[in-house]
Amino acid sequence: MTYPLQKISDIVLFNPRETLRKNQTCKKVSMEYLLPFTKKIAGFEQTVFSGGTKFRNGDTVVARITPCLENGKTAKISGLIDGEIACGSTEFIVLRAIPGKSDPDFIYYLATSPAFREVAIKSMVGSSGRQRVQQDVLENLELTLPDYSAQVRIGQILSAFDDKIELNAQINHNLEGIAA
Repeated sequence: MTYPLQKISDIVLFNPRETLRKNQTCKKVSMEYLLPFTKKIAGFEQTVFSGGTKFRNGDTVVARITPCLENGKTAKISGLIDGEIACGSTEFIVLRAIPGKSDPDFIYYLATSPAFREVAIKSMVGSSGRQRVQQDVLENLELTLPDYSAQVRIGQILSAFDDKIELNAQINHNLEGIAA
């Protein structure tokens, strides 16, 4: 099946508007909680909101600054209470699937794909060591994108592989502990 060439912004909301009041307590995801090429975040911390990006379960956060982007710091947010809004680094770009048009798992895997990452890395501007992705370049990136039902299937298959990798890592960790 041939799929149409589309702008990513046709299926993804970039930095969707969310509201947290200043001095409101919320969960925060700092850059150090994003592990290279790992779907799940390593944790949250409780903080008083003073600014930064805001996101919900299912959103993908992508590091926009060097070297974090090149190192693969991208994750899909999970672990929040239903409807809860969390905050994070101003150095994140938040990607949200559009219901009925895109699948959250597919969006995560799209953001980690070479087609997306190479364009993001090449778009970086700024002084050495502090370069940032130009978000508008990503919003206007045109790719051949599958329809919604195919996105769901792709997301399910790749998520199953990630789950298996995580389970194998836990088994290896347990076996190392037994062997020690």
